[in-house]
Amino acid sequence: MAQIIGGIGASHSPTIAFAKDTNKANDPAWAPIFEGFQAVKNWVADQQIDVLFMIFNDHITSFFFNHYSAFVLGVDDQYIPADEGGGARDYPPIKGHLELSRHIANALVADEFDLSFFQKKPLDHGLFSPLSMIITDQPSWQGSVIPLQVGVLQAPIPSARRCYKLGKSLRKAIESYPENLRVAIVATGGLSHQVHGERCGFNNTAWDDEFLELLEHAPEQLTQLRLADYIERGGMEGAEVIMWLVMRGALSDTIKRTHCSTYLPSMTNIATVIFEDLAEPASPAEIAAYQAYINHELAGVDQLQGTYPFTLERSHTAYRLNDFLHRLVIPEHRKRFVSEPEALFEAFQLSPTERSLIREQNWLGLIRYGVIFFMLEKMAAVLGLSNPHIYASMRGEDLSTFLKTRKLPLQYSVAGHTQAQTTQQLDPT
Repeated sequence: MAQIIGGIGASHSPTIAFAKDTNKANDPAWAPIFEGFQAVKNWVADQQIDVLFMIFNDHITSFFFNHYSAFVLGVDDQYIPADEGGGARDYPPIKGHLELSRHIANALVADEFDLSFFQKKPLDHGLFSPLSMIITDQPSWQGSVIPLQVGVLQAPIPSARRCYKLGKSLRKAIESYPENLRVAIVATGGLSHQVHGERCGFNNTAWDDEFLELLEHAPEQLTQLRLADYIERGGMEGAEVIMWLVMRGALSDTIKRTHCSTYLPSMTNIATVIFEDLAEPASPAEIAAYQAYINHELAGVDQLQGTYPFTLERSHTAYRLNDFLHRLVIPEHRKRFVSEPEALFEAFQLSPTERSLIREQNWLGLIRYGVIFFMLEKMAAVLGLSNPHIYASMRGEDLSTFLKTRKLPLQYSVAGHTQAQTTQQLDPT
């Protein structure tokens, strides 16, 4: 079974990435940053960590306000640095752990944490700034990461208690994963800082020290603080340290702090801390019971003939084709889809199988491949076909036969007014 070896707390200021990229390790003004992260790097190597579960917040780079979630979990096979305005960092993609991330997703939702999920999004300094200091220059490290983005920049924001409770569920999720993996929980952000308004430049190192002490010995006290308390004590942006409570919640009550450092060079009090988890793992009986609990909601659905639940596995496998068909909501894309489909297939590097499924309008084949139905109705609308055309095809019937099984022989689609008129003119036979 997977095991949580310990927790890491690390600031994610862009200061860190700047220091790394500009080779400041030997500069006395910057050296304490490298010294703190060197201890973390050594610990990850010495403990042979397989997976880093990274808790961070995006800085309105890949997660904008047109869809801003409280908790959004990465479920991808790799993650790349984002362009935050001046070009992306020269840092290689980092491998994601698909199977464990899916398992965690199912477990946390079963525990009634209504997560969002993401794929194919580049990640900003919230993750890559500390990560590049932890694993860079270790080409032998074969591990992977799982990112959890927490929405702490647009109110309403999850409370400190909610973050702590999520950590408790995260522990059960990881411990119930059947593969033997050594996992470290990495919380990023903080410590005290504020980067906007007349209070810009605020720091409170006394509070930072108190926070780290409470985090180790009395995390429940930290859950009783309001967000306003965190903001008053640590600055508006410094309140992101509530994410550290996800990490602490995922650890047992029996921990040992093996490293702690803080350094205030400019705007942010930069910190690194390591907690080793000394507790015994959950019992086989506890793990088996939790695994059954995770899978309870959809147990048996796979036995329903002709039913294809759209899972995270199917979403990842068929992401390219779903993305291609989803773009039919864009006028220029659907225009090319009709006028020059082969060139469009080539531009999106669709596989021979994917191209054939579209050319042949193989609706059932597309479903079995992993395309969600609601992409099919978009494609049908562009082609001037009604939804019942798809339904009939998937049942192996002609349209007339299918319509006879309905109370009313209606034809309809999701097309707009002009395209809908074309659909209404179709011969129902």
